[in-house]
Amino acid sequence: MEAISFLWTELIIRPMLNSLVVLYTMLFSNMGLAIIVLTALIRLITMPLTLKQLRQMRAMSALQPKLKEIQDRYARDRSRISQETMRLYREAGVNPIGCLGPMVVQMPVLIGLFRVLIQTVFSKPDDLVGLSEKLYSWIPVAPIHSAAPLNSNFLWLDLAQSDPTNIIMPVLVFATTWIQQKMTMQPNPDPRQAGNQAMMLWLMPLMIAFFSFTLPSGLALYWTASNVLGI
Repeated sequence: MEAISFLWTELIIRPMLNSLVVLYTMLFSNMGLAIIVLTALIRLITMPLTLKQLRQMRAMSALQPKLKEIQDRYARDRSRISQETMRLYREAGVNPIGCLGPMVVQMPVLIGLFRVLIQTVFSKPDDLVGLSEKLYSWIPVAPIHSAAPLNSNFLWLDLAQSDPTNIIMPVLVFATTWIQQKMTMQPNPDPRQAGNQAMMLWLMPLMIAFFSFTLPSGLALYWTASNVLGI
């Protein structure tokens, strides 16, 4: 567990934390701009994974009619359905895991950024003492002790608190999440699966928007910026 914790800190947390502090220092001590720019950099780095995932999803969608034909033809032979399905995947050069793999790779990045934001914007000044230990000593920017406490104000928001309007950020989170899902969603000829897709199209944005009512608005800003860039 210690080795995993060390790798998590050194490969995920510290690089993103240092990047956020450097951007904060460079962008006139504006944490909102720092979050947006860091989000853009993360989206740029993970773009090859995102494109690969989208290509796999579109390829899987194109195979749906043939998959349904196989299921109808061998409805009473599950073993034959599996064999024919795998043969179809091989011939089309499609890997079903490819639709999930890039997403799994990106999850540590998302969780790591969440932890980084908690340790910077969402910490009280007394909690920032240990932050300097996570900064690289070779970074040629102002050290954390001269920047702390970090300014969490951005537009009408206090990024350490939820949106005071209780409307604007949750609506932006919902709208951008819905649009991005709608753009990536592929039509499915199976009525039952199409119904599940339609339900998820609304359920996921509503759930994330609900969380944004209570979570610090800095996370809502990150999520909205990531969605806009994704769109």
